[in-house]
Amino acid sequence: MNKLDTKARSQILHLLCEGNSIRAITRLTGASKNTVSKLLADAGKACAAYHDEHVRDVKAQRVQCDEIWSFTYAKAKNVKTAKAAPEGAGDTWTWTAIDADSKLIVSYLVGGRDAEYAYEFMQDVASRLANRVQLTSDGHGPYLGAVEDAFGDDVDFATLIKIYGAAPEGQRRYSPAVCKGARKERVTGNPDRAHVSTSYVERQNLTMRMHMRRFTRLTNGFSKKIENHAHAVALHMTYYNFVRIHSKLRVSPAMAAGVADRLWEVSDIMMLVEKAEAEASPKKRGPYKRA
Repeated sequence: MNKLDTKARSQILHLLCEGNSIRAITRLTGASKNTVSKLLADAGKACAAYHDEHVRDVKAQRVQCDEIWSFTYAKAKNVKTAKAAPEGAGDTWTWTAIDADSKLIVSYLVGGRDAEYAYEFMQDVASRLANRVQLTSDGHGPYLGAVEDAFGDDVDFATLIKIYGAAPEGQRRYSPAVCKGARKERVTGNPDRAHVSTSYVERQNLTMRMHMRRFTRLTNGFSKKIENHAHAVALHMTYYNFVRIHSKLRVSPAMAAGVADRLWEVSDIMMLVEKAEAEASPKKRGPYKRA
């Protein structure tokens, strides 16, 4: 079976990271849909493993958390009537925690939006930080118990609750309501009110929608399997943290946070994939010797 070389596979990964759909990539590169899908899965697993091992002991001061909505296979209200809906079909939420200074994505999680996922997410966030931080989230209820379980009293935690007006007349479906203000509430510790904000993590939500076709609204590029959705998110996070130069910092977020000492290229992500493939391949046996 023919196998694409490293340069061709790196090109496919780069196209995935820049918001192209799988079908668009097959048209641009000539690679088959199965080839692109398998490479995405392999890259997602390798990126998730690398993030889990190396994004540790982050010396952040201010961390912002949020969740972004998407769906897998069908929206939650349509899953019951959908044909052959797989496990995990319906609304899919991606939790993210960003360092407000370096813009590093410290932690992320794909799943539901309930207390169980909030608990798992905040446990992971706490495990990756090297020091006490000021933490800001929106008013989503499960954060309160999850932050307490993960940090105890060793955090300065506040919530930012936005107040919205009515949706624009005749545009209720696609236009957001006007934000009329926000309420800052201290939960734990002594957070600085001047830095109680979710602006950076909300801007990261836009970056995710721009760089992952699966998050683009009103298209047929949405994920059909929850596993592939998670792989795409893992690939994006590594690309964003290590490869993409932040426009204001002029370095990658990983460099700004001290997690990386140089700017990566997409070929470095490809090296992670090839290393994982080499470790997973069966070892050749030596010649048999009769005793």
